[in-house]
Amino acid sequence: MKFSIGGSLKLAFRPWVEGLENIPAEGPAILASNHLSFSDSFFLPAVLDRKVTFIAKAEYFTSPGVKGKLTAAFFKGVGQLPVDRSGARGAGEAAIKAGIEVIEGGGLFGIYPEGTRSPDGRLYRGKPGGLARVALATGAPVIPVAMIDTEKIQPPGKVVPKLMRPGIRIGKPLDFSRYHGMEGDRFILRSVTDEVMYEIMKLSGQEYVDIYAAAAKRQIADAEKAEKAAAKAEADKASKADKASKADKTQRPAA
Repeated sequence: MKFSIGGSLKLAFRPWVEGLENIPAEGPAILASNHLSFSDSFFLPAVLDRKVTFIAKAEYFTSPGVKGKLTAAFFKGVGQLPVDRSGARGAGEAAIKAGIEVIEGGGLFGIYPEGTRSPDGRLYRGKPGGLARVALATGAPVIPVAMIDTEKIQPPGKVVPKLMRPGIRIGKPLDFSRYHGMEGDRFILRSVTDEVMYEIMKLSGQEYVDIYAAAAKRQIADAEKAEKAAAKAEADKASKADKASKADKTQRPAA
């Protein structure tokens, strides 16, 4: 990926990077990033010398057809780890286990604390499970990362990406060794996650919203559904009124 797609990405989009010196040359670390676009998992590894292992939803590995097989081959080839998201608890435990294995192998583990892509470019509340538990269980430093403008390159519904320069800001490592052995305390997990999200917010300059991105997506979907229903009801009302008006004209006696 680095020598083929990665090189092409850097040549075509010329991403700018700040804070590369904060990535250790060797040894384990957790890269905790905001999530604006599908391309985040391409641009970040492309600008680093080391391999980054992300977890990816299992559907990328099991989709049918030629496209599905090509997608699965790509994700396997770049070493991404499939996680079944059909059960919330099972998905969380699988992500934690995968992260610990990567860290214990001395690698870089990439994770999006928001759990899903931002629906509107804002930064949402981080989920306290995967990130904090992997950090406290392994003692690995957490490096906050901010992806900048990647959502503008290929917005939803757009097939051809826009050629523009995205940015990547990499913050200084965060040490949570003071909480060692406390990964079972949900208040500690929340505190660790919020501290990381605060650093990401400072790096990205995003507006912070204290709800989960998944909940925001549901709210947006419900609002769009309600708006469409209201528009349909208004159109139906206008149509009925028009039909009634025409019927009234046809039933009037001639003068």
